[in-house]
Amino acid sequence: MAVGGSVADGAVGDRVCALLSVGGYAEQVVVPATQLLPVPRGVSLVEAAALPEVVCTVWSNVFMTANLQPGQTILIHGGSSGIGTMAIQLARATGARVAVTAGTRDKLEACRELGAEILINYREQDFVEVLDGATHGGGTDVILDNMGAKYLARNVSALAVRGRLVIIGLQGGVKAELDISALLRKCAAVIATSLRGRPAGEKAAIVAAVREHVWPLIETGQVKPVVHRTFPLARAADAHRELEASANIGKVLLTT
Repeated sequence: MAVGGSVADGAVGDRVCALLSVGGYAEQVVVPATQLLPVPRGVSLVEAAALPEVVCTVWSNVFMTANLQPGQTILIHGGSSGIGTMAIQLARATGARVAVTAGTRDKLEACRELGAEILINYREQDFVEVLDGATHGGGTDVILDNMGAKYLARNVSALAVRGRLVIIGLQGGVKAELDISALLRKCAAVIATSLRGRPAGEKAAIVAAVREHVWPLIETGQVKPVVHRTFPLARAADAHRELEASANIGKVLLTT
């Protein structure tokens, strides 16, 4: 079981991992069959619990929604998070150039090892300025954003012509002013999505796409789950404190 909602249960006939529609902790769950994925070959059941939610989040937003293409540039905020570490790997696997933000040297180094090329310490650098220099003024084609309001204006400034900003989190607040003229000049798009609220059919389509496109990359070792630490279920509160301290690189998992 992963903090955040991904669950692996070895008690069923075939080893599977599941995408859940809401977070929660339990030793047994009932999951629609269309939201099940087989444990990839070469991956342990515990490691597999780190995959479904982050992979489905990244694939649905970066590729199915933002349509990241080979040769394009993507900025991933929170590059050392569970979602960030997976987004780096999948973007690199498809031939994109990856920029990330993170708050420490160690986190940025971990992102570099996963394939990020443009490393931005958000405590010390302005990501708009860094990207402007790295892209010779062209901007980034896709931004995967977990901050929301706090970064909205700067994200739009960082976008390339026909760029796509995908907001998947609200860590930086929920309300901000948007300069629509900046979007018009760039023919750019701001998109906000959530896995939790999607109809079952959409979730099934995402899971099917992940199995087709991502599972082969995991089974060949090109993409891997990044697990920061595991806690027993009885210590779920400690796992949350670990996340709140922002000390993790990758996923924090609960085991039963």
